[in-house]
Amino acid sequence: MNFTISSPANAVIGRYNLILQVTSGNKIFSRFLGQFVLLFNPWCPGDDVYLANENERQEYVLNENGIIFVGNAKYIEARGWYYGQFQDHLLNICLTMLDLSLYYRQDPVIDVSRRGDPKYVGRVISSMINGNDNDNGVLLGKWQGSFHSHENPSRWDGSVVILQKWRQDNYKPVQYGQCWVFAGVMCTVLRCLGIPTRLVSNFNSAHDVDRNLSIDKYYDSSGKSLNIGKDSTWDYHVWNESWFIRPDLGTSYNGWQVLDATPQEQSK
Repeated sequence: MNFTISSPANAVIGRYNLILQVTSGNKIFSRFLGQFVLLFNPWCPGDDVYLANENERQEYVLNENGIIFVGNAKYIEARGWYYGQFQDHLLNICLTMLDLSLYYRQDPVIDVSRRGDPKYVGRVISSMINGNDNDNGVLLGKWQGSFHSHENPSRWDGSVVILQKWRQDNYKPVQYGQCWVFAGVMCTVLRCLGIPTRLVSNFNSAHDVDRNLSIDKYYDSSGKSLNIGKDSTWDYHVWNESWFIRPDLGTSYNGWQVLDATPQEQSK
């Protein structure tokens, strides 16, 4: 007997058990046939992550190597980065990441039921890439002080060793990461799950802490700078963009969606 499985384009991603059930009279026979993993499919026109251009699919889904731009506007440095999304055990690590999230721990049924939605999965992954909110995240962020007891963020050159170390250490955050490291690892995980993803570097980045759409600086009457506000301007910042449609917002918002795993302020 030959049979074909056709999954809906919006099916929940993850691990599946395949069982054959045969009914004969009053008896039911079941046989376990095996397991398979279902991912997002950028080649499927019905999938929310469908990307029509084949060259872009090759670049933003299948390419395991990339360049991350860091530095400042006057001296931009290109760093090579190995995403390695198809390496051994990476898929299991990425799927386990979903099951370790606070979203899953709070309500497993609702969490799993939403895993066919790339918006939701992107938000869960962006939370899990950093471990600064005590959720078994992959990387702990650090921007000042000494790094001598752990890895200096500038020494990382790929995601695979970070994700493998996270698993080997029983899912304790790897120390340490900064924005380009968070972005590189997040790109690996999202591409592994089938979501087209790229990195974006911005130079002269405004960090508006109080959300009033301005960078506020304070001075005394003599012109001396006062260290009051927490707004700041960074030399550069790196984040991710993933490609999927936005039925919740309307077709004008379809396309590249911003996701930022760097831990600064907590969000929902």
